[in-house]
This record gives sequence, C-alpha cells and structure tokens, in this order.
Amino acid sequence: MSLRRLSLLLVPTCAVWFGCGEAETSTGGVPPPDVGWTDPREGTASVADGDLLPGCGEPDAGSGEVDAGLPGDSVLVTADSRFHSSTGVTVVPQDLSTRDLEIVIPHPDGVGVERRSGTPVAGGMRFDGIPDGEFFVRSNRLYYLTRERHFDLGVNRVGRPDAVYSAVYDTPAQVDFSQLAPWSEYADTVAVVSGDVDLNGNLSFAEEPTQDSTSYSTPDAYLSSYTGYTLPVLDPAKGDRVYVNQLGSRESGTLPGGSPLVYSTVVRSQHLPSQAFTPDGTASLPLVSVMAPPSQGVFSMEWRLPEFTRWRADANPTGTLSTSTFQVLPVAHGLQDGWVGYQGELLYMNLPRGENGTITRRLSYGNPYPASWGVIGLASYSFRSATPVVVGTRNHYPSGSIQVIDRLDNLVAGPIQPNISPPQALRIDGVDAYVSRSVGSTQPVVSWQQPLLGTPRAYEVTLIKLVDTFAGNPTYRFLVPGHRNFLRLPPGVLEASSTYYLRVKADGSPNYEPWRAPYVSSERLPIASAETFSAAFTTP
Repeated sequence: MSLRRLSLLLVPTCAVWFGCGEAETSTGGVPPPDVGWTDPREGTASVADGDLLPGCGEPDAGSGEVDAGLPGDSVLVTADSRFHSSTGVTVVPQDLSTRDLEIVIPHPDGVGVERRSGTPVAGGMRFDGIPDGEFFVRSNRLYYLTRERHFDLGVNRVGRPDAVYSAVYDTPAQVDFSQLAPWSEYADTVAVVSGDVDLNGNLSFAEEPTQDSTSYSTPDAYLSSYTGYTLPVLDPAKGDRVYVNQLGSRESGTLPGGSPLVYSTVVRSQHLPSQAFTPDGTASLPLVSVMAPPSQGVFSMEWRLPEFTRWRADANPTGTLSTSTFQVLPVAHGLQDGWVGYQGELLYMNLPRGENGTITRRLSYGNPYPASWGVIGLASYSFRSATPVVVGTRNHYPSGSIQVIDRLDNLVAGPIQPNISPPQALRIDGVDAYVSRSVGSTQPVVSWQQPLLGTPRAYEVTLIKLVDTFAGNPTYRFLVPGHRNFLRLPPGVLEASSTYYLRVKADGSPNYEPWRAPYVSSERLPIASAETFSAAFTTP
C-alpha cells in the first residue's frame, strides 16, 4: 500500500498528533494543549495496517489510494449489502442519500473540526475537497479514522436479496408441537430460525407448557425478532422455510467452584415445509411441528478461566469477576466470510458469577442444520464495577470483557485462553480514569497504554451515557489505530451536566480492517478483543 504524504505543515506534529509510541509526557500522558484530537468504530462495530508515517515507526490507518476515475481530493463512501444464501453471495448497493453521514476533518490547531457533507452518486456518497491525510467517516454515532479514498460501510446479510421485510419486529403465533423433549418450565425455550431469509426469533407463551409435557398447543404465542431486522415475509414460491428448535438444559458434572455445570442446547427440531406468511402485527403465524432429535456434535475443551481472570486489574483495578459464557453458534451457508448473521445458539453455557478454575470437559450439542452451514465457538469473561453507579432510580454497573471467537474446531484444538489483554493505565486528562470524578470540560483527552499481551490492530473507545430511565444508554464509538494511545473527544459528543463511563477495547483480530471496511472485516475469523473500563465521571 502506498502512503499519501502529509502536508509539510503537519509533519512536525506527527509524533504527538498521530500518537506515535507511548504518549507518556510531562503532562501525564496527555498531548500538549496545541495538539489536535484523534478519533474513531460494535458495531459494531471492533486500523493499524499499512505503510509507515513519516517520522513514526508505526503503521498508518489505510493507504489513501484513489480509485481509478475518482478525483484526487474526493472520497467515495459505499455501502453494499452482501446477501448470503444457499446459492452464493449477491451484492446489492445501498442508498446512502438519507443516511446520517459526513466526513470530519480535525483542525491542525487541535481546537475544532471541519465537517463535510457528501453528494449522492451512483453506488454511494461522494465527498469532494478532502485534503491529504487522515479524516473521520462519521456514520450516526460511529466514527472511523481513515485516509482511504474509497471507504466501505457495507454489511453481510443472511438470506436471498429479493426478500421483503415487514414493518414489525413481533407477530402473534399459534403453535401445535408434538414429540417435544420433556419440557422444563424454567430452562426450555423455542427458537424460530431461517437461512432462506434473515430470521432468528424466540417464542413466548401466554401460558408456559407444563413440566415434563411432550406436546403443546396454544393460539396465544408470540414470535419476536432477535436479529435487529424486522420480520421477513415468507414466500413459498421462493422456497422460504423455517426451523423450529427446542432448546433444553443438560448437566455435565461440576464446575471448579462446586456448582453443577449446566448448559442449554438444541434437543428437538423440525425444518418446516414452505408456507406463506406476511407479518403485520395482527395475523398469527401457524407453526405446526412434529419435533425430532437433531444430529449431534461432540467436542472436548480445556477452558482456562484463570488465563482470563488474571487480567482483572487491567480491566479495572477495583473491578470484580463477573460472568463467563461459552457458546457454539451456527453460521448460515458457511464460514467463507466469517461469522455472518445470527441464527441463535446450538449450545449456550453461562457460568456463575466469579467462577474460576480450568474446565476440562467433553460436551455435545444438537445441530439441525445442513453440513454446508458453519459452526463457531465463542468464549468470553466479563468484569464489572464492585458497586453500582446510581443515576436517579437506576443502578448502572460499568463493565468490560475479554473475548475469543473462532471456528469451533480451531478454538478447541488447544487450551481456550485470551491472546490479547486489556489496555492499561486508562486516564482522562492525565488523571486516573478508574477513580470517579468530574472532568474539566466536555472535550477531555482519553489516553491509555498498550496491552501486556498481544498486538492490537485497533482500539475502540466507547462512551456510554448513564441515564435515569430504563431506556438504552446513549453511546458513541470511536476507532483509532493500534499504534495510537490517546484521543481528544470532538465537540458535541459529551453533554454538559451528565454522567458517563468509557471503555477502551484492544482488538487483536488479524483480519480486521476498520479503516477500509469496518463491518465486513469485523466478521472475519478469528476474533479477539479485551476491554478496560473507567469509573463513572461527570461533565461540567
């Protein structure tokens, strides 16, 4: 990749404006006041590949190469949807004309920014007059640092590209199930999944099936989408079918802490025939299923929890051990592009809070899907604050996690343990960020030190506003390359007289390219990340 050189006016500030090396200065790790701010990625979404910056011994965020036919001072942002189905991958361009999208260029003096709007063109949005050097592509509350002249906000989707999606996320359902595994009122659930259209949802019932029942019929069921997309229209002419999966609990000995090892897996399933259905929030989806045991997958694992928990103090010096999970997940239509879509779990294990020790076990799981579908494994350990942050009547627990994801065979081929640890020494304006306090402005500098374990490709800085209602917490995410260790927050992100905490994630996924294609590259395997999190802080 070629490097588009910086203006001579910016070269003298390279070592600080671009955050080369460790920013441990006489200002306590904070860049001098005249230094510009650096930003940016989930989101999803999860930047340090490429050539070297002049005067810096670290890689830069992208190449800055210009697509043929694109003027040298222009940037083209595209967003293709890549639909994965049994017949392959179909690419469909998205219309970006109504998207909250802009380019943000930091001023060399570090005081403000310049914002540029784009012009809709065939295949995307074009931004003209963008100078050489780095800038941010902002999409809603997500900031991506790049110097690419073609930036891809495309996403992977499951299902056929001509599928029609309704306006609703939930629909009534009437069910008639027979040959269930004996039902457990407190442990069993039913999922509805399709790889023909993008559908994964859970059923809820006005009245639960009775304990140990093997059949169940009710007109008062409800199906809720879990994919983030509205429910699709099922078209029998296109061959749309759904799986109905019963998930039940199994035990496998005891955990190191003495509690039983319990996990959930698919115990019964049926792939229903095609049927027509248009969700409208009123019509009921008929689900008549004669359930049968699915095919079984078996694996052995050695999950070394102490290799996760030993990083507790780096996640937060006063944090506590929280929950750990292990999942086996299906990937519709194969693993060629990594973890594409979400079709629920084949196995889900949630360990008691604070569990520690090594788990060596042979486990089995039900898998109703065809051999063309892939299977991945996910292991994570979370940490959280020891005491809640109270805002109004709501308790918040700042938290962070360490996570590893890979093809199941690869994940369990050796001991399951992290290959990257959390960033260290999180600070706000040079002051310990693990201690609650008020910050001096709404544009503080966040800084950190690199992890002791692993090499980050990128850092994701997430700002979470703590609110007094039970609505979602407003969140901003910024992505900076893996050789940087600070960012000054831009104007308009932090609100006055508000309470926040922040997380900094070190992402060591080797195929991650958020400076070029953040969403598509974030799904490539393997995936590895680790987070440190601050105490709560308030703004003036």
